[in-house]
Amino acid sequence: MTSRSSSGTPQRAPTTQRIDVARQLLLAPFGLDETHLARALADIRAHQVDDADLYFQYTRSEGWSLEEGIVKTGSFSIDQGVGVRAVSGEKTAFAYSDDISEASLLDAARTVRSISAAAQSGKARVAPKKIASSRSLYPGVDPIATLDSTAKVRLLEKAEQLARAKDPRVVQVMAGLASEYDVVLVARADGTLAADVRPLVRLSITVIAEQGGRREMGSSGGGGRFGLAYFDDAQIGQYVHEAVNAALVNLDARPAPAGEMTVVLGPGWPGVLLHEAVGHGLEGDFNRKGSSAFSGRIGQRVAAKGVTVLDDGTLQDRRGSLNVDDEGHATQKNVLIEDGILKGYIQDSLNARLMGVAPTGNGRRESYAHIPMPRMTNTYMLGGDKDPQEIVASIKKGLYATNFGGGQVDITSGKFVFSASEAYWVENGKILYPVKGATIVGSGPESLKKVSMIGNDMRLDSGVGTCGKEGQSVPVGVGQPTLRIDGLTVGGTA
Repeated sequence: MTSRSSSGTPQRAPTTQRIDVARQLLLAPFGLDETHLARALADIRAHQVDDADLYFQYTRSEGWSLEEGIVKTGSFSIDQGVGVRAVSGEKTAFAYSDDISEASLLDAARTVRSISAAAQSGKARVAPKKIASSRSLYPGVDPIATLDSTAKVRLLEKAEQLARAKDPRVVQVMAGLASEYDVVLVARADGTLAADVRPLVRLSITVIAEQGGRREMGSSGGGGRFGLAYFDDAQIGQYVHEAVNAALVNLDARPAPAGEMTVVLGPGWPGVLLHEAVGHGLEGDFNRKGSSAFSGRIGQRVAAKGVTVLDDGTLQDRRGSLNVDDEGHATQKNVLIEDGILKGYIQDSLNARLMGVAPTGNGRRESYAHIPMPRMTNTYMLGGDKDPQEIVASIKKGLYATNFGGGQVDITSGKFVFSASEAYWVENGKILYPVKGATIVGSGPESLKKVSMIGNDMRLDSGVGTCGKEGQSVPVGVGQPTLRIDGLTVGGTA
């Protein structure tokens, strides 16, 4: 598969290039080629299975951390292996190995095919080869190699120096730099061959400020799918400013009031509440089993007018984006809720087949040692027409939460609990003082119905999100505009 540049020179499509990289790292060193993959899949398909795939992965990762002005730890690791899966009905058989070889591949294939009886016709035919669709959402670079070790140490030291110079009350600075180079190759029973080369970087900064014997913490950071050059002086300075400011704000914070009240959520990272309270409830597996608060509600109103929620794995360079998901399907821009009406769910191949719909490019797994599940990519709410200042000014008495820490949700009921790491008490439209210890309690489906004002400032997070589900963690993105939600319960310390 080739294309031509403006000069007329033939160019290979991005998918072909990525498949070549995957072959060089994951097949050739072990004496494998695509005929071995086809043989393993044919072995599985000799039994009556609905689906099967092979997932090869090579991951090189590096981490550096600074504390007390010294880079104290550094780590480097390489992991590689293959996961082999067969699906029959609702049942999945899965085997994986960190030994990539023809023997282990065929052994795993024979193990998983036992999920189903042998096919009547005996040996299955080899499916015709199909190359996954071509696209390039991020560069196929190894981010670890984009800066040398000395420059990485200097980067962390720069963050520490800037933070301490920002305010004399800063008494401790911790910074971490993580880089990952991930190459995956997917071969499916239907003949699809797909590959992805996924860079991922993240810079994290945490500061502790002290005043009058009181200590408070502030954090910031970000990243995405690109090289380490992204973290220039301006970007580091922005993260330092945000982390120091959060710590200083919390030094002046008073105990948070409690009760039912109006809550305004800031743009960007507060979209993590949307991710937890709504996003998980829209994943296909929970809805197929009828265990989600959104089950069986396609076409019904589930949110206030103006609320449109998307899951979009196609955003350029974003932490949650993928050229193809971990089943070889192209990621998509999926409209989940449109103007308050539920339009669809997030699907992997298994749940899509059982629900009679198409996969949405959301089959994701933590590694070759895990099975894929329907997972979010970048989940966000579209902006509205209100000025953010107008939204804050509309609060008679309530909470303005601009940043969040951890949270959790009960998928069946949709109930969630979130802790605000930066929040302010507002009366008669005026921000009076910062508050500490505020937890926001509510129901995802009910909260969406209580959205009364939507800002025109939709923003994605800075690139820090990690989502956990059934013991698996994957990188994700979140986002939203400033939102006013009426009648949320705030658990406080006052």
